[in-house]
Order: sequence, then C-alpha cells, then structure tokens
Amino acid sequence: MTGFGDRILGLGLLVLAVAYGWAAQQWPEPFGGAEGVGPETFPTILSVVLVAGSLYLMIKPDPDARWPVGKSALELLVSVLVLVVYALLLEPLGFVIATTLAVGTLSWRMGAAPKRAFLTGLGSAVVVFVLFNYGLSLSLPAGLLEVH
Repeated sequence: MTGFGDRILGLGLLVLAVAYGWAAQQWPEPFGGAEGVGPETFPTILSVVLVAGSLYLMIKPDPDARWPVGKSALELLVSVLVLVVYALLLEPLGFVIATTLAVGTLSWRMGAAPKRAFLTGLGSAVVVFVLFNYGLSLSLPAGLLEVH
C-alpha cells in the first residue's frame, strides 16, 4: 500500500491544525474591542496553511516515501524531544535561555562545534528577543532574566 505513511501523517497534522486553529480563536478579545488583526491572526494563518499541507499529503502521498531508520530516525527523535523540552522550559527559564539551549543543541546535533552552536543559539535568541520585545512590542517571557 503506497503512501499509507503520508496519509497517516497527513491525518495527524490535520487534527493538529484544527485543534491549533480552534485554540487560537479562544483568545480573549483585546482591550478596546475587536480589531482586524489581533493575537489570533498569525496562529489562524498557520493553521490554514497546515490544513492545506495535511490535505495535500492525504490526497497526493509520495508513492516511494520511506521512513528514516537508524541514525536518521534517532536524530529526528532527538530533535522532537528538544522541541518538546523547549516548549516546557520557555516560561520558567525565559525565551533567551530556553532558545539558546534549544538552538544550540539542534545546531550541535547538525554538526556545529559545541561552542559555536551555543553562541549561535545565544545570538539568535537575543536578536529575536530584542526584535519582538522592542521592535514589535510583543513581549516574550523573560523567565530567570526578569528584572524586578
């Protein structure tokens, strides 16, 4: 049965997309009333794109797709685990620390030297934090670096 794995993946992604889109619609209305663009806009767009991609996977799967085995499968599992841990540590540690650890670990797993990997993680975390907090006025969690 060709394409079975893609169809299963597509179905899983479709469920995730619908749940993600529904959760985005549950955010409270901003102070001052409804706006054209609110906090739910970007997640809603992402869920629509994910729905389209998952439907494509289910309708037109790759006939000769093969699941990774061995070291490739292990690296994918490590990457997923890093992202899950990142999501769990984002609030308590803060964006800069959690992102430094996640990007650093993923860069290291992709072959960068550990020092360079974590410096890349730190640099990207600081740039994105400054861009979001000060450039876009969208606050990211400060976590342990929060000044009281």
